[in-house]
Amino acid sequence: MTDVSPDRSSRSLRRHGAGRSPDGTSDRSAEPTSPQSSGQSSGQPTGGVGEKVGEVAGSVGTAARGAHRHAAKAARSEPVRKGARVGIAANGVLHLLIAWLALQVALGGGGQADQSGAITTLAQQPFGRVLLWVLFVGFVAVVLWRLSTALFGFGYVEDKKKKLVKRLVSAGQAVVYAALAVLTVRAAMQGNAGGGGGSKATAGVLGLPGGQVIVGIIGVGVVVGGAVMIWHGAKKKFTEDQDLAGVHPHARKVDERTGQVGFIAKGIAIGVLGGLIVSAAVTFDPAKANGLDSALKTLAGQPFGVVLLGLVALGIAAYGIFCFFDAKYHRV
Repeated sequence: MTDVSPDRSSRSLRRHGAGRSPDGTSDRSAEPTSPQSSGQSSGQPTGGVGEKVGEVAGSVGTAARGAHRHAAKAARSEPVRKGARVGIAANGVLHLLIAWLALQVALGGGGQADQSGAITTLAQQPFGRVLLWVLFVGFVAVVLWRLSTALFGFGYVEDKKKKLVKRLVSAGQAVVYAALAVLTVRAAMQGNAGGGGGSKATAGVLGLPGGQVIVGIIGVGVVVGGAVMIWHGAKKKFTEDQDLAGVHPHARKVDERTGQVGFIAKGIAIGVLGGLIVSAAVTFDPAKANGLDSALKTLAGQPFGVVLLGLVALGIAAYGIFCFFDAKYHRV
């Protein structure tokens, strides 16, 4: 017979009330669970906001990757690639015209020996405006292609720094061809591409606080750009962006020689232009920096300038011929 005394019974009840069973084990089921101890706040489920943020971020990332793929696919589409080759060839036409205008200047004639002058000359020819619309389409295609290569091009270049430089150059080329597209469509609609933009832009910058310093830095940058172009021509760096596998040796030789002469001649002209921009900054005279036309006419005004400008004009013509080869062999 079990002896159940009052003292033992009271101790058992106290233990049970404190969350322990009569046999001494912990009775956690008897304890009420607070919202805080279960990791939940009143009326606000834990992790809901974080999950939604994660879902939104994932959706944005997926959309961005999809847009990247579509943009890259559009840039590599056959119409854009063919249009880009037309645009490169069109640039060759312009350089041949610039060379012809430069020769006219060297021989004592007038005219504007730069891109604006060349485009205006085209506009004044029979069916010239029709040709300008063709050039415009080509230039726009080059802009799209250059933008695509600036963003995700040059996969064949393994060196990351070199790839970055090429992408930056491609972005700069997109700006150049965009300007050509603007000049071309203006001439196609109005019959004149205009001129004097270089001096107007320089005057605008010179009017800003610290404008002389800014123009001077730009001029130095243009001089460096001209030097880099000369170096690229001398070292035939331009062939790195061409697919010359299987090209006939004679065609390859012409491509290389015209590229070398053309890049060096253009580099000289651009270097002179950079010097004129620096001079405009020092003398506070924006009229000195009026684009390629001013640079070529400055060459003509030097001792033996007629010979020097004639050689540069022939070099620019060589660059124009190179553009036709580049239109065919460039990695587009």
